[in-house]
Amino acid sequence: MQASTADLGLDWKHGFATLGPDFFTELRPTPLPDPYWVGTSDGVARLIGLDVRQLRSDEALQAFTGNQLPAGARPLASVYSGHQFGIWAGQLGDGRAILLGETTCGHEVQLKGAGRTPYSRMGDGRAVLRSSIREFLCSEAMHALGVHTSRALCITGSPAPVRREEVETAAVVTRVAQSFIRFGHFEHFAASGQHAQLRALADYVIDRYYPQCRDDSHPYAALLQAVSERTARLMAQWQAVGFCHGVMNTDNMSILGLTIDYGPFQFLDAFVPGHVCNHSDTQGRYAYNRQPNVAYWNLHCLAQALLPLIGDDEQARAALEPYKTLFPAEFMARMRAKLGLAEARDGDGVLIDGILRLLAQGSVDYTIFWRRLSHAVGSGDFEPVRDLFADRAAFDAWLLSYSELLVLSGRALAANLMLKTNPKFVLRNHLGEQAIRAAKLGDFGELQTLQRLLENPFDEHPGHDAYAAFPPDWASSIEISCSS
Repeated sequence: MQASTADLGLDWKHGFATLGPDFFTELRPTPLPDPYWVGTSDGVARLIGLDVRQLRSDEALQAFTGNQLPAGARPLASVYSGHQFGIWAGQLGDGRAILLGETTCGHEVQLKGAGRTPYSRMGDGRAVLRSSIREFLCSEAMHALGVHTSRALCITGSPAPVRREEVETAAVVTRVAQSFIRFGHFEHFAASGQHAQLRALADYVIDRYYPQCRDDSHPYAALLQAVSERTARLMAQWQAVGFCHGVMNTDNMSILGLTIDYGPFQFLDAFVPGHVCNHSDTQGRYAYNRQPNVAYWNLHCLAQALLPLIGDDEQARAALEPYKTLFPAEFMARMRAKLGLAEARDGDGVLIDGILRLLAQGSVDYTIFWRRLSHAVGSGDFEPVRDLFADRAAFDAWLLSYSELLVLSGRALAANLMLKTNPKFVLRNHLGEQAIRAAKLGDFGELQTLQRLLENPFDEHPGHDAYAAFPPDWASSIEISCSS
């Protein structure tokens, strides 16, 4: 029996709910038996105004499992549509996510895995421990890397069985973001001809998140351009850090340019530009090197959805144009930082393209290369970097050109910048898998260790070098899919 409320000391407001019943269905989460804590984030608790001591209470455990409602919450599941793998999928929606509301600190709080909703489409509305751990860890890891992302407050588990490829146990991950509105929300109302609702949604997003667009003579075109620019920056962040999302459907694209919906994601091990991390993506649509173009395609879908408000094809196309110049500029800026080059100079592009080609030719470990290079610039010893390349002569030729630019930047300043830009630790698949295997046995120590490292990925963390080492041979056999 679901109790009424849990007093967590949170103050709520309900901005999205003011849009009205065409946008959502109000319903309570479905309880789970015998919940237990799996992981928590003190930083996210503070972000939403939740006392850290309260986060570890039994009331919080029940509330973030969906067994009680936080006092003042107004739970709902939103409706949206979208293109999945390039094909129009029609109506979708929050099939296993329930929005509790928005705290007065300005962040929405959502339970993922909280039970069936009207948008579950024959699904069970549940999440499993495996996928919840991956999302929890990656949300916080991406934030620490400086990538725009939703956050994760906590995971709770339950022995309740959930069938995927095999029977697993249930879990709920509490996600936090300024907004969970997606491209697909706009597509839904455009496709159904509900232009009044489309306008209301666009006005809400402008007034809440893009107020500068309201003063523009064409506010809806200005909104599209602003979203395009945020998306371009996000793609530059992904590509620079070697992140593969795996399922860039329009219903997984944030209107605020956030990384959301962590499913079959992966950080690159070997630098293989055409790497496909999603086992379900048999056509390779969402390969690592295709992500920037897929994002641009998705923006065209958003433009089509906003066209009834923009009213002019040319204006809509013009609003997308900045993406084509901003993405490469942002990507270049991030790659220069990875090389310790504080200022843009002629030849940067050739240098960056050259090292990416060498990394690809040798399938060199992406994270280890950049971290070793960072240390080498500081120490002057490049042998550990050269050891990564079978074609040492080609690397030495590149290093000669790079060294000339380093002289202009100054080695000490460059090394300092690089060590703050190139992480020692990322959430590799095998590290996540080790934490998951231990958690399934009731041991959350590995998860806590990994979380601590990923929250400070640029620090050395003496004694934990194994977490920054090359992946074991068995890591290549890990398959992640849309059920992940």
